[in-house]
Amino acid sequence: MLTQEQQIFEQIKKARNILITFSAEWSSDAVSSALAFSQFLKKLGKQVDIVAEENKKNDSLSFLEGFSDIKNRFKNLKNFIISLDTRNTKIEKIKYHKEDDKIDFIISPKDGNFSHEDISSSLSKFRYDLIICIGTPDIESIGKIYEGDNEFFYKIPIINIDNHAENEEYGQINLVDLTAVSSSEILFNIFSNYSRDSIDENIATALLTGITAETKSFKTQNITPDSLSTVAQLISMGADRDLIVNNLYRSRSIGVLKLWGRVLARLNNNHGGKLVWSTLSHLDFHKTDTNEKDLTEVVDELIISIPEARIIVLIYENKNKETDAILYSTKGVNALQASKGFNPSGTKNLAKLSINKPISEAEKHLIEKIKENLTRLSI
Repeated sequence: MLTQEQQIFEQIKKARNILITFSAEWSSDAVSSALAFSQFLKKLGKQVDIVAEENKKNDSLSFLEGFSDIKNRFKNLKNFIISLDTRNTKIEKIKYHKEDDKIDFIISPKDGNFSHEDISSSLSKFRYDLIICIGTPDIESIGKIYEGDNEFFYKIPIINIDNHAENEEYGQINLVDLTAVSSSEILFNIFSNYSRDSIDENIATALLTGITAETKSFKTQNITPDSLSTVAQLISMGADRDLIVNNLYRSRSIGVLKLWGRVLARLNNNHGGKLVWSTLSHLDFHKTDTNEKDLTEVVDELIISIPEARIIVLIYENKNKETDAILYSTKGVNALQASKGFNPSGTKNLAKLSINKPISEAEKHLIEKIKENLTRLSI
């Protein structure tokens, strides 16, 4: 019987065009893993695209090879085919004419005429013959990429690679390793066992980036001897640790640090420290020269600094002075369930919502509801 890794490479050998995707959350580990896997597969002679939902782009990873090639939508997932039966009438010339929203195909026969019965239309097969999902707990977490073409995800084989317990094992092959600290660590083992020589400096750097980001620069509690051994091997293979640290942690602006200070000044906790929250006004963003995109870095610092927290909430005024909130969950808590009642969007780990109230009222209303939901969920 084939091992899971052997099954993965059997599927890869059969495939010609491979899609790699990940959660709409754009976790740094998933993005880094996708970039590493793409480069590895291209060395095997495969055609590979990385496609993920738009507007979640983690620009701090733009230093990684191939980052700018990540697409936000499918191109030519299926082709529309118009067929003409030429058994009885041969073609002399073909041209087309486009006007506004209409295209006319002008076909000149050598002799005789074509009829309506000679024309048929069809859709081609899907462009990709294999899907690889990385760091994605369930198929819906892919977001708009899945919602717009869910037939594709049901008909094409899926390889599902993850290290989180909440993964629903939705693939035809599911490699979910709960002992690994990141998907990048899983991929390192896969690559090493198959062809260690194929791990070049760019692949090693991408994998080390994923591990570094997922462990918050090795500050989380799930570090293992195996993960440290993986890191040592990646560095020996040419992974650029200084490049990673400079881009992930030493490039934070003065404005983000000031924003972090304002969050800390208003930090609150409840539910035995499992619920942590803070608020930001539109003036906080204005005075620190930051915006909503910078909240990701603030959440990362809260995760590192408050390891006992299971729900982290930032309630803020957007540029239109309307109240929004983001909820980040850890340790198996479902952010969407925790914010139930506010029509949240997002994933199990990161939920976003809007509250039609002034920020002070919104804070009280939201936090009380989250506490009720956590109690109901026995957390």
